[in-house]
Amino acid sequence: MNTVDRWFEDYEVGEERSFVGRTLTETDVVLHAGQTGDFFPHHMDAEWAATQPFGRRIAHGTLVLSIAVGMTAGDINPQAMSYGYDRIRFINPVFIGDTLHVTAAITGKRDHAKEPGRLGYVHELVTVTTAAGGTVLVLTHLYLVNKRVD
Repeated sequence: MNTVDRWFEDYEVGEERSFVGRTLTETDVVLHAGQTGDFFPHHMDAEWAATQPFGRRIAHGTLVLSIAVGMTAGDINPQAMSYGYDRIRFINPVFIGDTLHVTAAITGKRDHAKEPGRLGYVHELVTVTTAAGGTVLVLTHLYLVNKRVD
């Protein structure tokens, strides 16, 4: 990873990033279940899942979210920090063996209400797709970003 200084003024609405795909594995699902304690049969019981509408196990939504956010983490920017995530939607199921593709597009910028001369928010729409499921997850990642102070 590289360190880059990217200030509020450097972000442009409409700019987009895309990332190399990542295939979700059995190991990913098992580790996530162990880390979170979510051993729900939709994720862990192949025989039971075969009797359900999707016909097989599905990945945890929070696992897909974690992988997607991790895929967008590239350069270290000391001028910005994650402020949180809004409008998280799990649109379609993700199955073991699906390859996740992620794009991230800057959709908005706004001043910080209490410190508009020093800080701003950058909104980035993160979209996750698979070949079989189309769009499987969307969310807005909010960044709190320093402004250049003259």
